[in-house]
Amino acid sequence: MTVRLCQYLIPLLATALPVAADDWPQWGGPARDCVWRETGIVSRFSTTDLLPRVWSVPIADGYSGPAVANGRVWVTDRVPSQDLERVLCFDAETGRELWKYSHPVRYTVSYPAGPRTTPVIHDGLCYTIGAQGHMFCFDANSGEIRWSYEFPKDFGTELPTWGMAASPLVDGDKLITLTGGSDNGLVICFDRRTGRELWRSLSDAQVGYCPPIILEFGGRRQLIIWHPTAVSSLDPETGKLIWEHPWDIKYGLTVPTPRKLNDQLFLTAFYDGPLMLKVTADSASVVWKGRSSSEIETDGLHSIMPTPIVNEDFIFGVCSYGQLRCLNTSDGSRRWETLKATGSGRWWNAFLIPNGDRVFLHNEQGDLIIAQLTGEGYNEISRAKLVEPTRPVQRRSTIWSHPAFAMKSVFARNDRELVRVNLAE
Repeated sequence: MTVRLCQYLIPLLATALPVAADDWPQWGGPARDCVWRETGIVSRFSTTDLLPRVWSVPIADGYSGPAVANGRVWVTDRVPSQDLERVLCFDAETGRELWKYSHPVRYTVSYPAGPRTTPVIHDGLCYTIGAQGHMFCFDANSGEIRWSYEFPKDFGTELPTWGMAASPLVDGDKLITLTGGSDNGLVICFDRRTGRELWRSLSDAQVGYCPPIILEFGGRRQLIIWHPTAVSSLDPETGKLIWEHPWDIKYGLTVPTPRKLNDQLFLTAFYDGPLMLKVTADSASVVWKGRSSSEIETDGLHSIMPTPIVNEDFIFGVCSYGQLRCLNTSDGSRRWETLKATGSGRWWNAFLIPNGDRVFLHNEQGDLIIAQLTGEGYNEISRAKLVEPTRPVQRRSTIWSHPAFAMKSVFARNDRELVRVNLAE
């Protein structure tokens, strides 16, 4: 592979980074909450144009974000001319390709631009799920396959309209996966090392797209599964149902990761709007709910993809037509909105990544923005181009891939390249 190194890259750039820099080994980062906790990060960018790369490597089509761990980067893509899905592993310091695995797959899902799920890296293993339901466990260092499944063939999965999108969750020796299988197999738990099925739980005619997450309420660990007919809480050890709140989601668009705040759980859907639940060790009740079930006549927050930020006072998120909004946490009422971070149009969006007292926003036009979000409004500090938008959608080009923030850098992709940009101060 040819690595296109920026002309000013020098060896000292890599060695200047601390050995103990944080990783981003899965969807949402180390804690699966989309928060970047590294310190020593730039307060503003040195340019308003294209940010200088540590390296750039060519890749093919895909929506999946990269994962970064132990000095390596993993990403998945699709080569449409060859009907191939691929898993690629690169050296995080140099961009050199370390291994690659490809398998033939003919896409039947809508928006067939490539895989959706971020790889999960844990204890020397790499877990991936393709858009058509091909799940692999690789040796993270060598790319050797340890075990694999094909969801439609092995579990009777009826693929959702937009393909398999929920990244699996490691919990101890378990790998918990949204499979959409028949016979009470919406969620299946595997032995993460061998692939042996340990338990299965829940039934739903649709799969949905929201990744599983474990949160603690009332002193009890609960596996939260937001699927198209309900928000369900399961015992992570057995898959036994703890509680369930029925909620029919139009077109099965369960996407943004649920957010926990003390004893409350916040969710937001594109058509069906926001929902705040109060959760105990064995039950859930509605605190407040949005009134609108329309993507156009919205009253609260109707997110299509981005996971919102929730704190004691405010909720920040991107609504159905690109509005960056602030809601009052107490009742969901709106305080302000702006289009400055995104632009206006159906599905326009930006990913929100808190870092200290500011937020990094990666919008679908490929901009990386540093801003402060408060109850008083949106304060943009700095903006530059991270990657060019490459995917045609609604008469515009977009990027719908969540970056990884690790090693005091941002790792981002479009349909042509995977890049690393140094953000150390």
